[in-house]
This record gives sequence, structure tokens and C-alpha cells, in this order.
Amino acid sequence: MPLQNRVDPFGDLHAVAERGLFTGNRGIIHDPATKSLLKKRWSTKAWIICVCDFQDRRREPMGRNRPGGMVGWTELFFLDEVTALAAGHRPCFYCRRTKANEFARCLGKTFGKAEMRAPDIDARLHAERLASGGRMVELDRHGVGLLPDGVVIFDGRYDYAIRGGKALRWSFGGYEEAKDFDALGAHEMCIVTPATTIAALSHGYRPVWHKSAARFGPTAADDAA
Repeated sequence: MPLQNRVDPFGDLHAVAERGLFTGNRGIIHDPATKSLLKKRWSTKAWIICVCDFQDRRREPMGRNRPGGMVGWTELFFLDEVTALAAGHRPCFYCRRTKANEFARCLGKTFGKAEMRAPDIDARLHAERLASGGRMVELDRHGVGLLPDGVVIFDGRYDYAIRGGKALRWSFGGYEEAKDFDALGAHEMCIVTPATTIAALSHGYRPVWHKSAARFGPTAADDAA
């Protein structure tokens, strides 16, 4: 039976079979005896995105993974980096240092700095991410076209990721269809991805997509490459 540690773009945790491309954490939020979540959904402001395979290390999900049988961080799983970014996580400076530095540099362009420090990024994201109390930002279909690739929106029924001028419908198993922005309808929608992350995407950060997205065409960055 799957553990309740699969993350959707809103940052909510589900028990589904699909694991996805990335793991990550927000601190210790599980009981290793029952392998179930505690009431809290984070224990640190540093919500990170990690690779699943690093230096041949092995962990028992929701187990005791620290020396001496102590409880380690709670392993969470994401379809892809686009999903993890929408949920308010950012690249890990330990196992994904190159991408973390890229994210910090792209974000620094927004504030006129060489790069942003991890604690400053975490503080901004914690105030913005929906799963930690951030406010929902509304937009209409005309505003969707102004968003950079990699941003996730919600139309009241489905999550969609913006890619190459299309809106790709998200699911735990991958992206299922592509819609033109006009086909989203005239009703109000909301932006799921935090504003800080959108700033990094707007300044050139290129997240890792699940392979299912490729069948709907390249991103604008791919076209420019």
C-alpha cells in the first residue's frame, strides 16, 4: 500500500502508486512506527527537491534513517521538478548543487544580486506557498499567456503546467493533454506556483519536466537553445 507522501502541485500529500522523478523533504513529519503522517505538514521552512539516486545511498521511506535508529527526514515524492516548484520546494544545495545555484542566480536577477542565499529563498517561499498559508493569486485566460514555462495554474478542476504556449493537464502519472489558453474558458483561475519561483522561471531557470510533457512539444527555452 502506498505511503501518504506523494505531493501534488498545491503541496498536499496523497497515497498513490506513482512515485515520480524526484524526492525531497520539509523536515520530519511522520511517525516511523506507523509510517503515517503527523498532523503537521512541515517542521522547517527549507522545503527542498532532491534526486532519488545519490551516492548509492538507501533509505527506508518514513522509517528511521539517522544513526542510532533516530527518525530521519520524511521522504516526499514529486512527478517532476515543475510539480515540486509549484508546491513551494526549491532545489537542494547538497545533492543538486548545480541546479540550486542556477535557481539562486536566476532569482538574484530579480533583486539585483549575484544570487540569493538559501535562507532568504526559504523565507520568501514559506510566506508564499499555498501549503504553508500563502494567498491564492487569481488570473484570467489572458493572464495565462504572460506566465513563463514551468508555472502551474488551477482552473477550479484541474492543475495545468504552462509549456510552449500550451497548458498541460497535470496528474500523478504524467501530463495527459494539452490545451490552448483560449480553451481554458473565461472564468477566473489561480496561480499555484509561488511568486518567488515564478521570478526565477522568468529569468531563465529551466526545471526538469516529466517525460510525458515532451509529446506535447518543446518549451520556449528549448526553441531558443
